[in-house]
Amino acid sequence: MNRFDRITALLIQLQAKRVVKGPELAQHFGVSLRTIYRDLRTLEEAGVPICGEAGVGYSLAEGYRLPPVMFTREEATALLTAEKLAARLADEHTARLSTAAMDKLRAVLRRPDRDYVEALSSRIRVVGGPRRHPQPLPAPAAGTQQPLLDAIARQRVVRLDYRAGHQGTPSRRDVEPIGLYFGQHWHVVAFCRLRQEFRDFRLDRIAGLQVLDEAFAPRPDTLQTYWAEQARQWQREVVVVRFGPRALSQVHFEKHHFGWRHELAPDEAGWVEMTLVPCCLEQFGRWMLLFAGQVQVLAPLGLQERVRELARAAHDFFCAPAEVC
Repeated sequence: MNRFDRITALLIQLQAKRVVKGPELAQHFGVSLRTIYRDLRTLEEAGVPICGEAGVGYSLAEGYRLPPVMFTREEATALLTAEKLAARLADEHTARLSTAAMDKLRAVLRRPDRDYVEALSSRIRVVGGPRRHPQPLPAPAAGTQQPLLDAIARQRVVRLDYRAGHQGTPSRRDVEPIGLYFGQHWHVVAFCRLRQEFRDFRLDRIAGLQVLDEAFAPRPDTLQTYWAEQARQWQREVVVVRFGPRALSQVHFEKHHFGWRHELAPDEAGWVEMTLVPCCLEQFGRWMLLFAGQVQVLAPLGLQERVRELARAAHDFFCAPAEVC
């Protein structure tokens, strides 16, 4: 961060907080305490009324207000991502407040930045709801998410050093990204030039990333059309299932991996009917066992019977009577 940006950010800190302390500012900006003192003097010389008290900290004079500070494009994108997360993971009231705050932000953005954020809005999705994990999920590497969003907005080719699957096999891919979504992990959906088809990449498996100068031709594809195409390719037989309210959190995280097509609104008891087109009914039937008591297989009838067989086999294995010696 150059000195001008640091002094501007320091001014924002003074306006945002009642009191700020020199050592905390030095740590926040990664500079020496002496540098912070020099920056504060620069602001005072520019006419900003700063009050300082030994052992307490610094603040702006009571009644002094600064004009609104413009958001950078990156800051606006970060807040857009936060709005998407709040809309899905927070309660309804908090989600409404987040949307209202984002509307105010859009109102003060310059038109090019407003158009930029608007173009990205449909390219960021959050699927599922809150879910507790026994251990923290791996996070994307620093400097991954924002470059990908920028590449999506500007239609730039991205070079990935990617570690695929559980074995972490490394490969280099040039991709054309169309959207980001969050389920159990952050993912980017992109056209992979190596495989010559759309692929789903987990951000925490990206070891290196470079946005190239090369632009790719605009595509009509979106996250929704990608998922629909995946469902079409996987289609063997249409499956209709009802999930109970206690199962929905996990189901929403995993449904796209089983060819989710669409779903109905929850009924009075909170049950949701979904239509899916899984690539493998056997694998899908085993997935159903995770939701015993919170799932009803409506169609096809053959899947109903297969789930019963799997459940009986599990029961016989784990509940077999002990052998008598």
